[in-house]
Amino acid sequence: MQSPTIDSAQTELNHHHVAETAHHEEHPDNRMFGLVLFLIAEGMIFMGLFGAYLVFRSTLPVFPPEGTPELELLLPGINTAILISSSFVIHNADTAIKKNNVKGMQIWFAITALMGITFLCGQVYEYTHLEFGLTTNIFASAFYVLTGFHGLHVTIGVLAILAVLWRSRNPQHYSNEHHFGIEAAELYWHFVDVVWIILFGLLYLL
Repeated sequence: MQSPTIDSAQTELNHHHVAETAHHEEHPDNRMFGLVLFLIAEGMIFMGLFGAYLVFRSTLPVFPPEGTPELELLLPGINTAILISSSFVIHNADTAIKKNNVKGMQIWFAITALMGITFLCGQVYEYTHLEFGLTTNIFASAFYVLTGFHGLHVTIGVLAILAVLWRSRNPQHYSNEHHFGIEAAELYWHFVDVVWIILFGLLYLL
């Protein structure tokens, strides 16, 4: 006599479990959207700095101020080539993981990290050989703020790449279906590269 009641309760429990599972599966993944919003916010900060630099350049009678040593182009040019090339390298990592090639992804990410570290070393070397300091004049201050802020972002990008490599020690952590960390690191790295191209043009070429 109790069987119908038990069956009804069990059916209701199963229905609730299925509905709950479906709810979790349908929950949207907004992580990439959040990252894009974050990069837009970071881009606005850089645009503000670029805008301030352009205001200085257009309103001051002489810019850079007289006596400011000219910037060398060789090392920054090499650094620019390294950073731009690294965007193509890191994209190969994304292509590899979409083919479930974890080892290939690790190799390309490691090369990208090495290129990023090389860029930072080149920037530090340039700083140690510049003939002006942070407070020499308004151009010097703008130069250090712009390149230093960008260098900070490169450092964060390198750390993100190294974090992905660390987590990829588990061969099951990333796959062609689960690779948000890889895509996020790649998108951030592309952002850093684009910012540098604009910065290089403003400081070294304009």
